[in-house]
Amino acid sequence: MTRIALPLIVAACLGLFATLVADEAKTAAESRAATIKALEEFNALVGGWRGVGQPVRNSTKGAWSETAEWVWEIKKDRVGIRYAVTNGKQLADALLSFDPKQNLYTLTATLPDKSQRLYTGKFADGKLLLESPADADGNIHQVRITLLNDKRTLVLFQSRKAEQQQFTRIAEVGYTREGTRLAIEGQDGPVCIVTGGKGTSTVSYKGQTYYVCCTGCRDAFNDDPETILAEAARKRDAAKKGK
Repeated sequence: MTRIALPLIVAACLGLFATLVADEAKTAAESRAATIKALEEFNALVGGWRGVGQPVRNSTKGAWSETAEWVWEIKKDRVGIRYAVTNGKQLADALLSFDPKQNLYTLTATLPDKSQRLYTGKFADGKLLLESPADADGNIHQVRITLLNDKRTLVLFQSRKAEQQQFTRIAEVGYTREGTRLAIEGQDGPVCIVTGGKGTSTVSYKGQTYYVCCTGCRDAFNDDPETILAEAARKRDAAKKGK
């Protein structure tokens, strides 16, 4: 090899390396941008929430209260929305992110016992449906996050055996956004029993009629009327004590 050829080869190698580094950086930037764009679907979740969990729908048996905070987490090594839960029985913490290569959302969850579980899935019609691979006991776990409106969200936990098709309910947490104001006596016009907004239509339960402001609140009420009414009663009591 001549003295002239060696520098040319070195220069060519350095040029190729620089091109590879630039391409890798571009790919990483594009992946990051795609992840952020996909997660913008969940901007409405960002903030604090009050939750009531129920193993059995419309029953207080085994029910619990928890709080949750959704916060954007944009780091050099990851992009996601952190879902931190206090006093939760199904989740302690999770990071919602997106995999552009697979076109799938991911939820890396830390359970109350400190173990971890990875879920993947898709978002459609206001619902994020995520499933885990089968665990050591052959159980597949599912999380369904339903965005009813900017003040009400449902998170359903289910599981099934790998050889089965039907999922079994474990529990559902109904979240109401922190700071949401419900009905206060003397307020003009009908008030939504769920969010405190302007009531525009009615729902019925056990012979009583209540106002709701939208179809999302209608569905939330019909899905879990006992919790909605209990939360409204708690708010009214707190408002009276605050006077």
